[in-house]
Amino acid sequence: MVFLFRLLSLLPLRLLHILGGGLGRLTYWLSPTYRRHLRENLAQAGVAPALRGAVAAETGKQMLELARIWMRPLEDALPLVAEVVGWEHVEAAQRAGKGIVFLTPHLGCFEITAQYLSAFGDITVLYRAPKSAAAQQLILMGRKRAQLHLAPADLSGVRALIKALKKGQMVGMLPDQAPKTGEGVWLKFFGRHAYTMTLAARLTETGAAALLTWGERLPDGRGFRVHFLPPSQPLTGATVDRAQQINGEIEALIRQCPSQYLWGYNRYKKPRGAEPPPVE
Repeated sequence: MVFLFRLLSLLPLRLLHILGGGLGRLTYWLSPTYRRHLRENLAQAGVAPALRGAVAAETGKQMLELARIWMRPLEDALPLVAEVVGWEHVEAAQRAGKGIVFLTPHLGCFEITAQYLSAFGDITVLYRAPKSAAAQQLILMGRKRAQLHLAPADLSGVRALIKALKKGQMVGMLPDQAPKTGEGVWLKFFGRHAYTMTLAARLTETGAAALLTWGERLPDGRGFRVHFLPPSQPLTGATVDRAQQINGEIEALIRQCPSQYLWGYNRYKKPRGAEPPPVE
């Protein structure tokens, strides 16, 4: 797998996106499980069925563009960011001496954001080790940057995130990733209860600034437009209230560009051992 990714990394982004688009559509037709999740999640969010093909294609692009981002030096990955929107929000938090929690949903190219931010300072990113040893090797190789630090999704990782924020540094995570049993609560996401992590909400209680970010995939392989924006309303209240608000903020982001969300992800799954969701 590493060898294949190294070969793919030699290709221009435009060609990777062409190949990835075809791979995504092929996967949609060959995998009944993926197709079912994608259709059900789109319907739950009220997204038009006509977007199914575009969603599958964008997911395939996301898979192959990783080769270009992970297998090349940072100085090769950074030029893929063609435009940045909202950088003033990052600068404002830094001037205030605050740590920053970057909430990065499974929207667009969610790998490019941490890579880009690492060029401006230390950033610690929460990650969950995959079951595949080959995939684990790829992740560790691809995210190995001088100022990009990985924190495992366990108690030691949480401590690393809090330590970074206390230093006024940046941390990043995928707030729409289904957590393990005991690490989340059932909250509404597009009108249906989804087991939702509370860690992102708890980190916003430290006094750190919270910013949403995502890497919009531009057409024709022109790169990415990275967005930084504060929540529409300050995150306040108890942890559960903040977590629900984060879900709402993610929904609003997704509606800006629904074709680039990872709809095939089984967001509504019940973790083993978790209590069942409330009756809808």
